[in-house]
Amino acid sequence: MRVHQIMTRKVISVAPGTSIVEAAALMLRMHISGLPVVDEGGAVIGVVSEGDFLRRSEIGTQRKRNRLLSFLLSSAEDYVHDHGRKVSEVMTLLPVTVREDTPLPQLVSIMERNNIKRVPVVRDGKLVGIVSRSNLLQAVADLARDVPDPTSDDDHIRRRIIDEIEKYDWCPIGLSVVVRDGVVHLSGVITDQRSREAAIVAAENISGVVKVHDHLYWTDPETDYCLRSPEDDEWAKAS
Repeated sequence: MRVHQIMTRKVISVAPGTSIVEAAALMLRMHISGLPVVDEGGAVIGVVSEGDFLRRSEIGTQRKRNRLLSFLLSSAEDYVHDHGRKVSEVMTLLPVTVREDTPLPQLVSIMERNNIKRVPVVRDGKLVGIVSRSNLLQAVADLARDVPDPTSDDDHIRRRIIDEIEKYDWCPIGLSVVVRDGVVHLSGVITDQRSREAAIVAAENISGVVKVHDHLYWTDPETDYCLRSPEDDEWAKAS
């Protein structure tokens, strides 16, 4: 399999001038742990993640160096990171990226070698998707028991399902669609149970779809309480 067959296409990103308050609030609201940073032309110039907010002056966790270390090493860079107000001041520069046709074994090696949880996907230098450990985990859970790779028909079905669902404001956060032999696996986060039924119906109406499996998590935006899909809950109880 290749990256384009499991990646999340609708990517939530921020600009370098976005305030860290806005970025942190967006990550909390969308239940994601990292954001690609893109310039006006759509090129990926950085990544901001939960780890970039660990050392912050607001919560008293900024780096503290003794006098000798401060004398030997410049602390200017640390100061900017700990006190900066814009994403550009705390983000990781020149992030690792992959292309849509990158094989999954190569992707996994890249993630392990660089100790990263997500990788922006680019085409001609522009952001077109993102693939994370959760995408890989879902692919394993959905497809590990099957031997053949998805066919070109499966790829076509996947693109049509994503195109249909992403048109609507009820589109699940972090929508992931995996298709094998016409069998569809929907993953992502919803905040309204009606979105679950809408996503399933949208997938069922695509020509070539044999069956739709629901792996959509519901979460309460106010309390962050989460529930598995009824299908996954039944599977968990049975196992």
